[in-house]
Amino acid sequence: MDFKSIIAEKIAMSLESAYDNHDLSAEQIAQVIEIPPDTAMGDYAFPCFRLSKSLRKAPPVIADALKQNIDMALLQEVQSVKGYLNFYIDKATFAREVIASVRDQGARYGASDIGAGKTICLDYSSINIAKRFHIGHLSTTMIGNALKNIYEFLGYTTVGINHLGDWGTQFGKMVAAYKLWGDREQIEQGGVNAMVSLYVRFNEEAKSDPELAELGRHWFKKIEDGDEEALSIFNWFKEVTLQDAQRVYEKLGVRFDSYAGESFYNDKMGRVIDELREKNLLVESDGAQVVDLSDYNMPPALIQKSDGATLYMTRDLAAALYRKDAYDFDKCLYVVAYQQDLHFRQLFKVLELMGHEWSRDCEHVAFGMVSFEGEALATRSGHVVYLDDLLDKAVEKALAIIEEKSPDLENKDEVAKQVGIGAVIFFDLYNSRIKDIDFSWDRALAFEGETGPYVQYTHARSCSVLRKAGTVTAEADYTGLNTPEAQDVLRQLDRFPAVVREAAQRYEPSLITRYSVILAQAFNKFYYENRILDDDMGVRAARLELTRATRQVIAEALRLIGVGAPERM
Repeated sequence: MDFKSIIAEKIAMSLESAYDNHDLSAEQIAQVIEIPPDTAMGDYAFPCFRLSKSLRKAPPVIADALKQNIDMALLQEVQSVKGYLNFYIDKATFAREVIASVRDQGARYGASDIGAGKTICLDYSSINIAKRFHIGHLSTTMIGNALKNIYEFLGYTTVGINHLGDWGTQFGKMVAAYKLWGDREQIEQGGVNAMVSLYVRFNEEAKSDPELAELGRHWFKKIEDGDEEALSIFNWFKEVTLQDAQRVYEKLGVRFDSYAGESFYNDKMGRVIDELREKNLLVESDGAQVVDLSDYNMPPALIQKSDGATLYMTRDLAAALYRKDAYDFDKCLYVVAYQQDLHFRQLFKVLELMGHEWSRDCEHVAFGMVSFEGEALATRSGHVVYLDDLLDKAVEKALAIIEEKSPDLENKDEVAKQVGIGAVIFFDLYNSRIKDIDFSWDRALAFEGETGPYVQYTHARSCSVLRKAGTVTAEADYTGLNTPEAQDVLRQLDRFPAVVREAAQRYEPSLITRYSVILAQAFNKFYYENRILDDDMGVRAARLELTRATRQVIAEALRLIGVGAPERM
């Protein structure tokens, strides 16, 4: 039941009775209705200041007049306070309606079909070939995955794209290193680590042997030209890297619909250059071809080097054109760190100058940097935390905590995976995405505070209460949910659909992460202050229904951000 709309209708009807010259419809009234910060001031409030000018009366006078004509059905009380109309919903009615919504809609509670017929492309994770998956890729991967879940929940068709970093001279160097010092068995057994070792050796030896750099360029040119041997080795390196990455993606529960990376667009960049040239957008600068963006306070967008080689910008333009053709997206989101902000502003501006109106549907979903236990991560200096190592360590630490707190727990290993990996994901998605993150074991794995394990434990607690209660056949007496603690849980359940929609609108999964904490805190307060298994069977039935609804919504909130919900902990 949409209480805000119902109250707006009541106000509109009262306005009709009290005044002839008002200028607000029920829809307009609904837009200005507020939710007071303190429930003592009501569940909803309508500021009458908006009507003061047209009615030529003081807001308190208007509030007093409107109060006299309010239909009290579903309401417990209406107060006129300093120009505000404060509405108090009948508590038992509110409880019955909220619980019925959660129960009847089941796993679809909070979902909608607002995205029906619309497609959203999400470019996220975008790992580099022949490099291990490190903690720096965690945010792009999990923000993208959560947004994909959220948009699917809202009825959109989603296309998850892993835009692989699989192009550039470094791959010529890797093939050259493999030809000089590597063998197939070494790569098969050592995987990405063996490839990295070869690449490091190549760069070290190239410092004293300039001919090696030329050899690397030679092999990359062979890749560009489609040489059979060069492509075979190059594609094999990609295959080995993706096998390594897939183990991490499986642990994280992340999936993609496309792995079309930079190399995929190698034969599609001619279209970009031709179109830019036809539209007189290309100008020469020191032998290179660029798009001048000085009128938009940006440096030029580099399209083609003086030797004819293309750049990131060219490939991203080709990718955008391809995605629009292939998927006809309504939105294309790029989940990439904030350091690339200029690149994406240039990209979208060039698309706009090319005459593609859909450029406004492209968005850079930026996020902050990740440090680990106070130390910045830097691949070149050797301080890097690999993601599979981090996840394994999280599971190991979670298992140790479970062994200490719940030694008799069944499926300890499976629960440890849900808790450990869930703690890492939850920690990453808790703060606004643009904020930098300093990962901390103690904070991430704490069972108290605003953490994944705390929310998961609350879910497990609700499951335990329901198991202990067994079957209750009595009809629910919703006056048993008139307590402040129960009403707070109900208010949180009621706002879940709005939180999901706002998370989608703002590209901000942290809204759902934080919501799950708030709901868990509200339920735990209810749990401690109210006797759920009350002797009055009607009250017991109502409180168990509230517990069941909370369990369902916590599980769904966690699922949307990519975290599991154990039933026992």
